Amino acid sequence: MEKTTADVSQIKEGGFIIIDDAPCKISKITRSTSGKHGAAKYRIDGTGLLDNKHRSLVLPSGETVGVPIMLKKKAQVLSVAGNKAQLMDMETYEQLELDIPEERKNEVVAGNDVDYFEIMDVKTLKQLK
Repeated sequence: MEKTTADVSQIKEGGFIIIDDAPCKISKITRSTSGKHGAAKYRIDGTGLLDNKHRSLVLPSGETVGVPIMLKKKAQVLSVAGNKAQLMDMETYEQLELDIPEERKNEVVAGNDVDYFEIMDVKTLKQLK
């Protein structure tokens, strides 16, 4: 599992975080003020990068959170069959088969070069912006 850590006060909306062992894009961060004897708390809402599920996390300030390391790689499309594409990595020449997301149907054509992402040992053709 490729990840790093960051202090919860350093993360920003639009960034990435690991919630429930799933990489997520942060959609909202809410900070509650500290009380007389308590520490401030952060509520982080995110959407799963791989499954689009909504997840939440509540942490006290000063805690560390996991941040996924996302690798962007290039591949050549060898063939397309239905909603699956057979790709060859341009660096390692490894062959892999990935699902084609709806938003990239026109882009993934045999013979073209495409970008794919490797997130926590999972490879995907989804655009992560």
